[in-house]
Amino acid sequence: MSTEVVGMLLAGGKGTRLGQLTKKIAKPAVPFGGKYRIIDFTLSNLSNSEISTVGVLVQYAPLLLNRHIGMGKPWGLDRQEGGISVLAPFANQEGASWFEGTADAITKNIHFIDQYDPEYLLILSGDHIYQMDYQRMLDFHKEKNADATISVIEVPMEDASRFGILNTEEDYKIYEFDEKPEVPKNNLASMGIYIFNWKLLREYLVEDEKDPNSEHDFGNDIIPKMLDNDKQLYAYRFDGYWKDVGTIQSYWEANMDLLEEDLAELLNSKTWPTYSHELNLPPQYIGEEAELKDSLVCPGSFIFGKVNHSVLFSEVSIGKDTLIQDAIIQPRTEVGENCVIKKAIIMHDLEIPDGVTIDGSNEAEPIVVGPENIDDYINGGK
Repeated sequence: MSTEVVGMLLAGGKGTRLGQLTKKIAKPAVPFGGKYRIIDFTLSNLSNSEISTVGVLVQYAPLLLNRHIGMGKPWGLDRQEGGISVLAPFANQEGASWFEGTADAITKNIHFIDQYDPEYLLILSGDHIYQMDYQRMLDFHKEKNADATISVIEVPMEDASRFGILNTEEDYKIYEFDEKPEVPKNNLASMGIYIFNWKLLREYLVEDEKDPNSEHDFGNDIIPKMLDNDKQLYAYRFDGYWKDVGTIQSYWEANMDLLEEDLAELLNSKTWPTYSHELNLPPQYIGEEAELKDSLVCPGSFIFGKVNHSVLFSEVSIGKDTLIQDAIIQPRTEVGENCVIKKAIIMHDLEIPDGVTIDGSNEAEPIVVGPENIDDYINGGK
């Protein structure tokens, strides 16, 4: 069996900075955008790019993520040849071991990649919101006769020190990789999207596995070693929308971004659709006295209050005389009457009784209400 390119999607992160949102589920499985989960955007990119042989590497709290991915049917990846495979850490003769870094995760799955004998390996993260045609990146990789290509995006110069920065020549040939530099030389940040020539990368991975001083990471180990060996590495510039939803603030911002008119294509594109599981739910119901403005409201929801600039997932209920403003309400949550919820993230399967106020308007980041702290708000403690 042989295929030109295999995609490997790293989806095992804990996402600890998301707090309660990732307490019991992997970060890529977190609900996003009304009807999706974060991983849906990368899986949809693979589908739309016609890359149909994909390994999804899971690790932390994978149950819900495994169930969501299933056989890959929503993304057209349920195929007899290739298709999608969920890859978890496993025990070999030396014993069981977690993935110890991004490169180690690939190394431990060399056997999976080898069976397809690919020319190229596409490595992706499962926790970013964006739309990209990976075939265009592959064309660029071939055109440059590159050994590796790394997708980059311009970030504000004042934020560049938070990213891995790629310093390049005028033709985007990389001469230096700077991991979170104190004084960055430019603002081209790595997006964590890589294309490698597989046979060459395989050699580096095997050698890296033997190195006791390595962190077994692409950014810290593999890429610097390739540069030291004068391999041909190029930066592929991406100019579209891209968001790393690694914090509460960025998760809230990314959901609010979907309400901006110029970003409507992220959900509404007819040429580049975003796929997910479709639930068999009744249409949303908007009551006679309800007001709905600049918001996403999903099927199965019943709205009797005011909803402004907010994202409501499926099967959400909003009571009379309640105001929802700049908020995210996750699935199957009921908000009672005479409530005020502003700049907050209300987690799934909660019941907010009548008369509760949750106002994060003056907070540095949105308030997150979940099973761990809901009683504080119900009892008027906050």
